[in-house]
Amino acid sequence: MLAAFDVFDKTFYVSLAVIGVPANFLAMVILSRGKCGLSTSTTRYLMAMATADLLVVITEVILYQIKYHYFPVSFLDITPVCSFNAVLRTTAKSCSVWLTITFSFDRFVAICCQKLRAKYCTGKTAVVVLATTDILLCLINIPFYFTQEPGVIIDSVPWGCITNPSYFTDIGWMGFKWFHTIFNPFLPFFLILLFNALTVSHILVASQVRKRLRGQSKGESQSDPEMEGRRKSIILLFTISGSFILLWLVNIVEFLYSNITGAAHNDLHYVVRQVGFMLVSLSCCTNTFIYGVTQSKFREQVKNTMKYPLTSIIRLMKKKQ
Repeated sequence: MLAAFDVFDKTFYVSLAVIGVPANFLAMVILSRGKCGLSTSTTRYLMAMATADLLVVITEVILYQIKYHYFPVSFLDITPVCSFNAVLRTTAKSCSVWLTITFSFDRFVAICCQKLRAKYCTGKTAVVVLATTDILLCLINIPFYFTQEPGVIIDSVPWGCITNPSYFTDIGWMGFKWFHTIFNPFLPFFLILLFNALTVSHILVASQVRKRLRGQSKGESQSDPEMEGRRKSIILLFTISGSFILLWLVNIVEFLYSNITGAAHNDLHYVVRQVGFMLVSLSCCTNTFIYGVTQSKFREQVKNTMKYPLTSIIRLMKKKQ
């Protein structure tokens, strides 16, 4: 069972890298053009999320998982290097998670808080929120560098990264571990559910009020541009949030089960834990496809981008003729 799963595990992460890097890079390029019909603040949040997801694919999938499976010994195993990569991995994942929160909150304000929307849902505010969030997350994850110690020293060079035993016994480190566990992903999981629940509640009430005001309570059919705009924004919000919740769910349930019950680790538990990690990594490759499914203008920009090299070659050939 484990041998077959390990083969699947290796194939999965390679496929994820092959798809995730170009997909997130493509999303960054298209969103940076600002031609997807999205507000400035939404565009900047999605750009930041695509960048964070790309960093997760590079640090977690390529430099950690693929390196572990295919390049077990390399310069990346020098203790300072792999300790630094541990910080990069945790920071990238934290940014990917918390930037989803900032986007969810921005959409919550845009849909539910009419008075605050004009001041908060702007490009300048998005830049401030994103910069502040990224800086704080970098600072919070720096201690992970000091949780690692060398496994062996060869010719005065420390090799390998082994978690320091004090990380599991020292009160300070145990407090940091639980803080980080709650901070990422339990608190984000709760906040996304909260913002979506409040948004749904507000939408249901507002739609009923607008129907009555527009005389639709009797079954009359009239177009409502404002509700149509909200519908598109809601679809984007809910698909991104829903994807996050579903793909993190196995990881969270496994963590709660193993820590509450104290169940002994076995082959099945190992597989479930690894599947949880795989789904978390997968969550960093889904947003681009969500944009393509839910946003017609994004699909149009993808087509134009894919056609651009071919059209450029054709123009160049025509000029030479």
